[in-house]
Amino acid sequence: MARILIIDDDQTICKMLSTMVSEIGHDTTCRYTLNEGLKEVVSNPYDAVLLDVQMPDGSGLDILPKIRETPSSPEVIILTGFGNVDGAEIAIKNGAWDYIQKTDSPRKIILPLQRVIQYRDALKKVQKSTVALRLNGIVGDSSPIRACFNLLAQAATSDANVLLTGETGTGKEVFAEAIHANSPRHSNNFVVVDCATLPEALVENMLFGHERGAFTGADKTREGLIKQANKGTLFLDEVGELPLSVQKGFLRVLQERRFRPLGSRREIESDFRIIAATHRDLDDMVKHGLFREDLLFRLRSMTIALPPLREHPEDIKPLAIHHIYKLCEHYGMETKGFSSGFFKALEAYGWPGNIRELFNVLESTLAAAKNAPTLFEKHLPVNIRVLFAQSSLRKEISAKGDLMEGPNPAKTLPMLQDFHKAMEKKYLQDLIRITMGNIKEACRISGMSRSSLYDRLKRHRLSISK
Repeated sequence: MARILIIDDDQTICKMLSTMVSEIGHDTTCRYTLNEGLKEVVSNPYDAVLLDVQMPDGSGLDILPKIRETPSSPEVIILTGFGNVDGAEIAIKNGAWDYIQKTDSPRKIILPLQRVIQYRDALKKVQKSTVALRLNGIVGDSSPIRACFNLLAQAATSDANVLLTGETGTGKEVFAEAIHANSPRHSNNFVVVDCATLPEALVENMLFGHERGAFTGADKTREGLIKQANKGTLFLDEVGELPLSVQKGFLRVLQERRFRPLGSRREIESDFRIIAATHRDLDDMVKHGLFREDLLFRLRSMTIALPPLREHPEDIKPLAIHHIYKLCEHYGMETKGFSSGFFKALEAYGWPGNIRELFNVLESTLAAAKNAPTLFEKHLPVNIRVLFAQSSLRKEISAKGDLMEGPNPAKTLPMLQDFHKAMEKKYLQDLIRITMGNIKEACRISGMSRSSLYDRLKRHRLSISK
């Protein structure tokens, strides 16, 4: 039995929909404003939400992403009395299951709803299987990562081609390895083809192999990467860099699972599964004639979009703990402890290089800490400490600004001169701390001259100590 939430200000429609849903054996709850509906779906799990667009307190399209981000992540069917093309596009891009006009027969809502319920039942079975997944060190429990785990489980149980997308450093190769490790092909080869480093003149030779005497210097037969992946998985990393001249030939290999090594008179077979990855927009490349559309269709039977680290910062702490423990074990070091400020500093940083950058920073941090039993923010690189100090300062300034919102701001608001003085002192204290007393570095970060810096330190009775 599924749980369905109806969010619509028309109580007659709510009652009618509720009756129809009950007739097919499912529970319904009705809410008549967006605010009430959002509170309900945050507090209780639902499988599906029937959401009206035009509501008294706003547009249903505005809360659609928030509904999808709630713990139960229900599927959303948009109901509207004024269907339009732009609204449908916005809805689908924000994760809606369907976009239905109320002027249609109300019974037409039941069919997509039944499909949603069927999908959710299958998804629950998949989610149970993710507990037993071999994740090869993939760490995270945020909603975006759990969604990726569910797709990983689906990919592992099929032989469909998979396209992994996401920014550089989001873990595409690790996910590809996990799909292979959990698939029926796990006991055979996982062959990596780095398309970004393949010399164009040698691509066919490396992929297809060659016979002895096929060209000058071919003194023996060489097996290509496609043959090596027989019964296993062929991972095309950065597939967007595959030369256009090779894409046509590779498309035929995908279709036929047969190819001819260079210099050979006969074709040979290879039973491989394709997983491809890219940080580029392949659809845009297709529009500009840089990537074959038919090849793209073949590659993305399934797509898993890995989120950048900034979109799931709650996973930074478990990722850091897991990787530091691994590094300590690798180097034979005692396990490190962590200060609360250490994690706050990590979470204040934007991580443009994603998980790969985080792991590189943690390795340098461990080297900086040496024999210290606990990792503090001072062990982190200077650029991350600077951003953390600036973030802390902004919060303090914001908190000071909130004084104006009190019941009697005249009594709580400090004089401007005193406020500037306090903020300047705080800035200097943070500057000394993050540069560890390095005057040259402090001048570079603050933009002050050495004499000006010393003058301000003296004015605030602050001393330099390394």
